Amino acid sequence: MTIRAVVRGVGHYLPERVVPNSWFEEIVETSNEWIVSRSGIERRHFAAEGQTTSDLAIRAGNAALADAGLTADDIDAIIVATSTADFTFPSAATMVQAGLGMTKGFAFDVQAVCAGFIFALGNADALIRGGVAKRVMVIGAETFSRLMDWTDRTTCVLFGDGAGALILEAQELSGTTEDRGVLSVDLNSDGRQKGILHVDGGVSTGVVGHLRMEGKEVFRHAVEKLASTAKTALEKADLTAEDVDWIVPHQANIRIIEGTARKMGLGMDKVIVTVQDHGNTSAASIPLALSVGKAEGKIRQGDLVVTEAIGGGLAWGAVVLRW
Repeated sequence: MTIRAVVRGVGHYLPERVVPNSWFEEIVETSNEWIVSRSGIERRHFAAEGQTTSDLAIRAGNAALADAGLTADDIDAIIVATSTADFTFPSAATMVQAGLGMTKGFAFDVQAVCAGFIFALGNADALIRGGVAKRVMVIGAETFSRLMDWTDRTTCVLFGDGAGALILEAQELSGTTEDRGVLSVDLNSDGRQKGILHVDGGVSTGVVGHLRMEGKEVFRHAVEKLASTAKTALEKADLTAEDVDWIVPHQANIRIIEGTARKMGLGMDKVIVTVQDHGNTSAASIPLALSVGKAEGKIRQGDLVVTEAIGGGLAWGAVVLRW
């Protein structure tokens, strides 16, 4: 018998303000056609003034609790994946803990940019397998609109705000590939590539800074590394691409999503795509897509799901789980 981290509930939250591509035509030289053709994005959500990353995370966490039929004190740990925490410290996770009304357990943040949710999921799986926690809430939450340079048309049109949450629960299962829950994790990073995707601010500079990206270089690394990490994660689980029911990728760019699926030998009919509605929400994009995929009746219990993401660092990885 094997302890598995099994999905118990999922939920998400998107800010009320919806920003169509046409909004950007007022501030930079661009068009709806240009944005859609290069990214697949049609609209995104922006947080309201005063609405913080932890606010979004709390909403998503409450939605996941409702989906799971649990209360906050049924949770032992909260991990929030974010690059846009409200403050330098304390962690966004501790604010989510308080906001949910959770009076026990522990909470901490993980920062791996767009790959953050994958890294947080890997940490949650390890905590459950190690017996440290029975139930872990994993949240990806971002307010990337606060990092945009509104004069840079190549980046400001790509990102949005939102949050998604997943609750994992320890269950004792057979230890086979037919088990529900996390079956394998593959994590990677390469700090030599930090310059192609970064924010030019922080504690050392005294300013928040803006997101800077070398798009062609990021694209080149993304397709190759995402397909590779997904293949490695499947091999770790003694599975192949033919076993996959759904790929739920980081929602950065439709061309990256299509290229990765093609390299894996899978059709787009097996891919959950939300980039058109959400834009790139960094660490929030995968849990948002998981929640939407379930709500739309696509992802069902027993389905084999591969999630993969790449972000600044560079950091990338994949998780294979059976829903």
